[in-house]
Amino acid sequence: MNFSDYHQLQFERKPEGVLLITMNRPEKYNATDEQMHGELARVWDDVSRDAETRVAVITGAGKAFSAGGDLAMVERMAGNHERVQHMLGEMSQMVYGVTNCEKPIVSAINGVSVGAGTVVGLMADISIAAEDARIGDGHVKLGVAAGDHAAINWPLLVGPAKAKYYLLTGEMILGKEAERIGLVSKALPKEQVLDEALRVAHVLATLSQPAVRLTKRALNGWIRNAGPIFEQSAAYEMLCFMGPDVVEGAAALREKRAPRFPSVVGAANDSGEKNHEC
Repeated sequence: MNFSDYHQLQFERKPEGVLLITMNRPEKYNATDEQMHGELARVWDDVSRDAETRVAVITGAGKAFSAGGDLAMVERMAGNHERVQHMLGEMSQMVYGVTNCEKPIVSAINGVSVGAGTVVGLMADISIAAEDARIGDGHVKLGVAAGDHAAINWPLLVGPAKAKYYLLTGEMILGKEAERIGLVSKALPKEQVLDEALRVAHVLATLSQPAVRLTKRALNGWIRNAGPIFEQSAAYEMLCFMGPDVVEGAAALREKRAPRFPSVVGAANDSGEKNHEC
């Protein structure tokens, strides 16, 4: 791997072929802008081809794992067909990159995890989360459909009932509860998360490599079989970026207030007019 090709991901080689990858925008709580999103999309192909890497561990610098999509990026995407089309391609590259990476991936979810960060954190083969980490998929609160990894992965991890609850409401879930319902592999006190992820990675790196890699490949057949669901949900998310609700959702997040989505306000007004006519 040529680490100089990356600017917002930091790399450290550990013993036994373990590669530690750190999302490194701590001043922005590792929120993904266009550059980090692109790097997270393409890094897994590089990891898969890297002869020195047996296992990858990914975590976030500072207090957060990743605080989702950078609001400035969201605002630049809204209504911009070219940017939306590009993002759709990277989204697919990220989800399938993690899935098809030959090497196992362990995530150390050390803090809040939303949006693109959650894609990597929960698509990882083994996920270790802080008990107090807040994990969620906030797409609906932004005003877009839950695309990325959510429709393809959450029902497999926690079942349709829980997946629908959290993806339709956009509610966050603490790491301890995420472990209880099967959303993450393990939950530990925050200060133990990275050490445990590295310990697990060391175990994987010292086992039979063909056995580990082929087991991963077989298990991820479940995800590959659900590929059409992912493609549909990703397209729906990008479709919503061409509508007005995402503009209001981003503004509400920036201004720290409840959103007044045009689809809701307009529907309420139409209902009022019809009731008045009656």
